[in-house]
Amino acid sequence: MIVKNGLVYQKGEFRKQDVEIRDGKFIKISSAISGDEEINIRGFRMAPGFFEIHTHGAVGVDINGATAEGLEKISCFLAKQGVTNWLCSILTDTKEQTLRCIQEYKRWKTLEHWGADLCGIHLEGPFLSEEYAGAMPKSLLLDMDLELIRRYQEEAEGDIRYITVSPERKGVIEAITAIRSMGIQVAMGHSGAGYEEAVTAIKQGVGACTHTFNAMRLFHQHEPAIMGAALESDIYCEAICDGLHLHPGSVRLLLKTKGNKRVVAITDSIMATGFPEGNYKLGVNDVVVKNGDARLASDGTRAGSVLTAKRAFHNFLDFTGYPAEEILPLFTENPARLLGMERKTGMIEEKRDANFLLLDDKNNIKAVYVKGRSV
Repeated sequence: MIVKNGLVYQKGEFRKQDVEIRDGKFIKISSAISGDEEINIRGFRMAPGFFEIHTHGAVGVDINGATAEGLEKISCFLAKQGVTNWLCSILTDTKEQTLRCIQEYKRWKTLEHWGADLCGIHLEGPFLSEEYAGAMPKSLLLDMDLELIRRYQEEAEGDIRYITVSPERKGVIEAITAIRSMGIQVAMGHSGAGYEEAVTAIKQGVGACTHTFNAMRLFHQHEPAIMGAALESDIYCEAICDGLHLHPGSVRLLLKTKGNKRVVAITDSIMATGFPEGNYKLGVNDVVVKNGDARLASDGTRAGSVLTAKRAFHNFLDFTGYPAEEILPLFTENPARLLGMERKTGMIEEKRDANFLLLDDKNNIKAVYVKGRSV
């Protein structure tokens, strides 16, 4: 298949290029390519597909309770939002339920797929602070247990890609190197860590900050805390751009501070996403969605979001006034690089999976392709 006559996003700008796709991969990118099967995208721009690394569900399916078929249902919904790759985020739960989630993920891999490519698992906990638990069930939070992580990673056959931990939790900082050696990227979040603790965790290998500014100790001029360490360092910072978790000014501040190569757009979406407002679940929690805001039924704590990647993309554009070229890395190459998967996806470059979007002149998504197949 040859994609012709469009503008192709590469290295921070859209260029007039043709793209050859074969066997689900980008094969050749050049100014003039011809072939038997040609797709004319004149008037559209070709961008990498979005990579969603932090979601707890959508369209009535909660990751912690999902079957393999439910995961495929989420995959199909996410594809409609411009997502071509994603991680399923397992909220802190019992060992038995977490292992069941992993088994359903493995069973998903045996199904026929029609949506976004589920690339692995994100564990949000259980090694998190009780003080900054947010929607995490406090009774299930633990001090570091490396053997438990090894058990989960063995069951997942190496597909746990990402974990959120709190640096101040007993044993966490000392375990970061070992966790990274299992092929798992480490983020810090749900944390009241002080500045020195957070800096030490970063030196040990923490690569990201989970939903920055939310469920964490905030900046103080006399004690910058975990937030100050995240902003000062070169780690990636997740951002939920729904207008609720972050004020537009906070979004602009984050991008001004970190630059567009160190921010990762996430949704932190829950099962209510794509469905009407009402009563839902987030792991073991009861959640009420009202006026677009998801909160725990028990105490009103904010509990994820009903944000979609497509909406987040337009919010970033609206909140910042930046062109699409400067916002696209947040959704594409940044999450891929964070997870060490940039040789697979996140960019329109030769030998990578042919995951891409077609955007019109108003940045609306008009088509989505996963591994060269229209979804």
